[in-house]
Amino acid sequence: MSCVSIVDEARDVAASSDVPILALDHALDRLQKVDAALARVVELRAFGGLTIEEAAQVLSVSPSTAKRDWRTAKAWLNRELGSGARP
Repeated sequence: MSCVSIVDEARDVAASSDVPILALDHALDRLQKVDAALARVVELRAFGGLTIEEAAQVLSVSPSTAKRDWRTAKAWLNRELGSGARP
């Protein structure tokens, strides 16, 4: 299972052994420091279960902006979690 699919299925991440939930939490903390808006999209989509449209509404941005931020955040997390870096 890839890191991106871990984010997509964050509600079930505890059952996965590929990326521990603590590693995902630390990666989100690092993302928050780099770009708070990207971290917020991940929280809303992955943990809140919101659609792109719902997340866009909560964030007061266009759906295309929310979609772009979601793609960017997933790529960032994939790189961070795939690098084997420790918090």
